[in-house]
Amino acid sequence: MVNEFKNANLRGKDFRGKNFTGVDFSHADIRGANFSNAILVDANFSYTKAGLPIFYAISYVILSLIVSLLAGLIAAYAGAIIGDLLSGNANIPSAFGVISTVILLILFITILWQGLGLLLATLAEVLAACSIIVLALLPENDVGNSSAVAVVLVILAMAGAIVGVVNMALALAIARVMILPGIVSSTGLMAVLGAVLGALLGVRSQVSAYLMAGVVGLVAIAIGMYVGWQAIIGNQKYLLIRSLAISIVSQGGTSFRGANLTDTNFTQANLKSVDFRQATLTRTCWLQTKNLAQARLESTYLENPKLRQLVVTKEGREQNFDRLNLRELNLENANLQDASFIGTDLSEANLQNANLAGAKLAQAQLYQTILNQACLTGAYIQNWGISTDTQLAEIKCDYIYMQLPTKDDPDPCRKPDNRREIFQTGDFAEFIAPIIKTLNLYQTQNIDPRQVANKFKTLDLFHYEGIDPTAAAIAVTQLAENHPEAGLEIVALEGRGKDKIRLQAIVANDANRSELYQEYFQKYTEIQSLTYSDLQALLLGIKEKEERIQSLEKLLENAIHQPKFYVETYQNQGEIFMSQSKGNVNISGSQGNISGISAVGENSAMTGVAIGAISGSVSNTINQLPASSEPDKPGIKELLTELQTAIEADNNLGEEDKAEALEQVKAIAEAGQKPEDGGMQKTAKTALKFLKGTIADLPATATLVEACSKLLPLITKFFGLP
Repeated sequence: MVNEFKNANLRGKDFRGKNFTGVDFSHADIRGANFSNAILVDANFSYTKAGLPIFYAISYVILSLIVSLLAGLIAAYAGAIIGDLLSGNANIPSAFGVISTVILLILFITILWQGLGLLLATLAEVLAACSIIVLALLPENDVGNSSAVAVVLVILAMAGAIVGVVNMALALAIARVMILPGIVSSTGLMAVLGAVLGALLGVRSQVSAYLMAGVVGLVAIAIGMYVGWQAIIGNQKYLLIRSLAISIVSQGGTSFRGANLTDTNFTQANLKSVDFRQATLTRTCWLQTKNLAQARLESTYLENPKLRQLVVTKEGREQNFDRLNLRELNLENANLQDASFIGTDLSEANLQNANLAGAKLAQAQLYQTILNQACLTGAYIQNWGISTDTQLAEIKCDYIYMQLPTKDDPDPCRKPDNRREIFQTGDFAEFIAPIIKTLNLYQTQNIDPRQVANKFKTLDLFHYEGIDPTAAAIAVTQLAENHPEAGLEIVALEGRGKDKIRLQAIVANDANRSELYQEYFQKYTEIQSLTYSDLQALLLGIKEKEERIQSLEKLLENAIHQPKFYVETYQNQGEIFMSQSKGNVNISGSQGNISGISAVGENSAMTGVAIGAISGSVSNTINQLPASSEPDKPGIKELLTELQTAIEADNNLGEEDKAEALEQVKAIAEAGQKPEDGGMQKTAKTALKFLKGTIADLPATATLVEACSKLLPLITKFFGLP
């Protein structure tokens, strides 16, 4: 069934509630088809022709012509009434005609200046109908002898002129939505014909009244055409006319109302008169679609003209999208160079292969966002919101900025810190990995990452052609001593064997990272060039620091002998913790501090020890929870025990991921001791979210995935979480 509907004639077909996941409808004729509440995830509607069947299209053309004829007739008839009032016949003072003219002029100016409200239009329609009935039944002598009748005539003349404007605006708006050759000019001609008929029917006295009828009729037609034109091009003053025209013309057209269009492709489809109300439009592709503005888009992100233009053209270069809601948009391959997304919600959006070079992503939310293969060179990522479910594979990035530019610092917090260097292949992924881990840690510990960012910044020291552990250890130590105000502290080591090594340190917020970077490598190169005797003399001169240097040197030597390694430390209430196990390397001095741990590699024996230690700690914490009082209904203790077993048994998880997942189980167990406490509930919620992210990339048949699908909802219910 996948290709069953490709190039097919599906006009008027009823597909309500059907499941067409992944089905190809490309190049099909779907005019008048009904896909309401259908499941169309990942379906292909590219190059389709949607909208109205021929019968409906002809009907709406006739409707627009009839409405335009009535517009001219009613407006000219109102003008004829004013002309008769100006003539002063039948004992009616001509002052009533002057008053009518002035009021009508004010109303026309108000329509052009302030727009047209639906209430005013509706009221005018009612009054116009009344005016025709009254004048048809009222004898001429009664009109001439009653001042009250003169007032009524003034009111009806005003209402008739306004009705003429509204009808003409609606007729032209319908014609423009239809986008058929000659229909706009035809509505204008029909309106003029109606004005002639209105003048002939309305004038009761002098021939001069014909002139007034013609002027009022033509002015009303002209204003109505302007209003209708402006309504369709998006003028908010006339939004009601636009909405009314589109809602009329969409009757009988293609309907996707309430359908699930997640990841659906509408590339270059003609979407005139299509109903998208209440549809799920997550990452739907609208590239180069035609007439999307003439579809029913109420309560969707497509209702915003700026966003609609963005998803259709994929061109947002140098535009400002600050603090807008861009959730779930499909911006794959979009050009967003130098655009501003400060505080923007881009969660669940598709930004794959997008050009975000120089973009301002400060405080942007990018949870579950697809950024694979995107270009982030020169982007500003201060306090951006990412997590483990943000996809960052194969990012193209030469350098990044950790803060927004200011007048005093237009080139702030650049990474790599040396402005003469750029990221090599794979460097950005290695640079961003610790940030994601740290963010998850902050969430677990209820720490605001912005508070930490205001105190410390990172200094990344990249070695691309191997590393001399002795030279690196001495250079780092000397750098820390020479710049005590920088507060330099090694917090992570990462790399792949001897080929590429990254030392990551934290430094004070006001430290000049570029100068520190250059000074480190200058010292490193100088130390490397020393002869053996000179090196021994140097070590002898700093003998009091020898223990620290040897410890860091040994740490580096152990690390680079692993095929792949990542070593990380962080502090919590003064105690040093590691990503997988606790270590005892702590190199400290009076002016600088260097902390590290033993490296953990893919083939390291430390891994099994770390998992065993963490597993034992998790078991101890779970055992402190009370057992279920009902044998047939497992409690939190039994649920967490089963979850721990599933994590340890699943071969799809790497050792590091297992260790982190077990830490989350431990956090839930600790929270389970006080499940009604708000802080503990937040901790449990964060841990559950982490576990969901952990299993997101696992096969659906994995043991842990099946276990989590059963256990996580029960754990969530235990804590009373939504």
